[in-house]
Amino acid sequence: MGIKLIKIAVVYFLIGISLGLYMSVTHKFVLSTVHVHMNLLGWVSLAIAGILYLLFPHLPLTSAAKAHFWLHNIGLPIMMISIALAILEVSPVFFPIATLGGVVTVLGVFCFGYNVLKNLRAKA
Repeated sequence: MGIKLIKIAVVYFLIGISLGLYMSVTHKFVLSTVHVHMNLLGWVSLAIAGILYLLFPHLPLTSAAKAHFWLHNIGLPIMMISIALAILEVSPVFFPIATLGGVVTVLGVFCFGYNVLKNLRAKA
């Protein structure tokens, strides 16, 4: 699971950085919220989780880790795409969809936090 999370994180990094470059070139920063969330929740958070799952091989074996993986990876794309579509004024329906994606992502992050706090122990 750690390797998968790191690879997914790199994809978010590439998309987030590309979006940042696009905004810089065009001087249109309307999607900066998407850019920031993609880099923080996609690149940084998933990469750190992946590294922790590799460093502590018992952590990804838990049901909390599996819930984290799926909730984070389902909620985040829904949130990112919906925020972008809402900001671009495609339809106001995307604001509540973005919120739903955010709630799913937060639940995933809380599963990760629970897993680390409950199961991470110092080596004897």
